[in-house]
Amino acid sequence: MSTPLLQSATTFTTPSSATSAPSATSAPSATSAPSADSAPSAGSAPLADSAPLADSAPAGSRGIDTLLAAARARLVRLGPRETHSAIGRGAVLVDIRPAAQRAEHGEIPGAIVIERNVLEWRLDPRSDARLSFTRYDLEVIVTCQEGYTSSLAAAALQDLGLLRATDLDGGFKAWQAAGLPTV
Repeated sequence: MSTPLLQSATTFTTPSSATSAPSATSAPSATSAPSADSAPSAGSAPLADSAPLADSAPAGSRGIDTLLAAARARLVRLGPRETHSAIGRGAVLVDIRPAAQRAEHGEIPGAIVIERNVLEWRLDPRSDARLSFTRYDLEVIVTCQEGYTSSLAAAALQDLGLLRATDLDGGFKAWQAAGLPTV
């Protein structure tokens, strides 16, 4: 099993040739869920309302809105100030945004960067690629840019047994809007 590499003191990723975890190139190129008023950028796929519908969804499949609602129903989501307080009592804040997004928008001091494509491998206490601090009773708060991907990620961590996992409601954008520290 190939072991993911540590790129910096707080950023955990895998080499693109790793076979134990999906590479960044196997994930969709979108970095956060689009806002209701966002338009596709040049070269991106058209929005659903302008694209032809597929014949029908496969039996048993669920759309992203249903998946997101189900994930959030399991979480006790924290606002920016609640997250700040939780960090003060020892919770771990995990930033899952890609490097380009962190460079463009900023970072939260003290957040541990674990990009989304390796999150489960890094925080699953059973994984050979786990980080040394992970444990089942870990209070982990996941953040992304706007709080969509982080909800799905926190639910996945709960599926691994990290039952105290949750996310930052509104993501980095809400943290920044609340006037909390960023770098």
